[in-house]
Amino acid sequence: MRALQLVSDRKLELVDLPEPDAPGEGEVKIRVKALALNHIDVWGWRGMAFAKRKMPLVVGAEAAGEIVELGKDVRGLKVGQKVAMYGALTCGHCKNCLAGRDNLCESVGGVLGFHVDGFARDYLTMPQRLVVPAPDDVSFEELSCAGITFSTVEHMLFDNAKLESGETVLVHAGGSGIGSAAIRLAKDVGATVITTVGDDEKAIKAEMLGADHVINYRKDRFEHEVRKITKKVGVDVVFEHVGADTWNASLLSMKPGARLVTCGSTSGVTVQMNLMQLFQRQYKIFGSFGATIKNVADGLEKMGRGIMPVIDTVVPLEDFNSGLERLESRKVFGKIVVKF
Repeated sequence: MRALQLVSDRKLELVDLPEPDAPGEGEVKIRVKALALNHIDVWGWRGMAFAKRKMPLVVGAEAAGEIVELGKDVRGLKVGQKVAMYGALTCGHCKNCLAGRDNLCESVGGVLGFHVDGFARDYLTMPQRLVVPAPDDVSFEELSCAGITFSTVEHMLFDNAKLESGETVLVHAGGSGIGSAAIRLAKDVGATVITTVGDDEKAIKAEMLGADHVINYRKDRFEHEVRKITKKVGVDVVFEHVGADTWNASLLSMKPGARLVTCGSTSGVTVQMNLMQLFQRQYKIFGSFGATIKNVADGLEKMGRGIMPVIDTVVPLEDFNSGLERLESRKVFGKIVVKF
């Protein structure tokens, strides 16, 4: 079978590897049909792994496919079924896993495509518990955005920030994969969406996507614009994943008692903040990492009723490298998907 391996920093090779054996008890064999690229793929490509790993390493952290074989005692799945895969090797038996808090697993074996071999191969075998049934009428390219993109937004907006109908949310980087998904998922629950983008072309696309207000942060200070839009009240929720460049201005954009949820720090990991502002205005700040298997299932359910990810570009497996370069350039609106 084909597999795409990272052999050294920024060097990928398409190789032939043996097809995996038949699935064992409680496992399924999957034919991978599409991958979605994420910043974690770029980090791994650059050599920014935060744990020991061995190369060559099969890349790919988010994917969808179809089941080709069932192991013994697998129930509720069938051959030919479309599925999305959970990309972390959680143990399945610690207190957090048993409680459905998969992203707090006490004995996680690594993230696929980053610490251990990932999804960029024709076939792989996985435990049934890490495989989530997907709607039949959604394309593999769209389904490939469930395992990280939609699930991350589900966990941020609804598990952590508890976004509700009638509230106002500030979504940073609305042209990114999770930013564009956040716009659609927030609108689905009846929220008012303010989003930031880096150019006028992205502003037009964000408006077409459903954002109620779009701010070009290269032209205007977004915190000032947010205050104008909300008549000096501020927003209920900030969807933050930019980091140092936007952190303090995000706090200035919030109403008393508002919630900020963050999953990223692409512009820097260190900030200084006013603690009196934090406690006097009673802000709530949530760190959000990854997602649960339930978040993946919830995202797939929403795809099944028509809330789809935004796809910027689809490239073949052989052009995985160019997809990473495009993602790194940030000249994208939505997701870059690799099709098998």
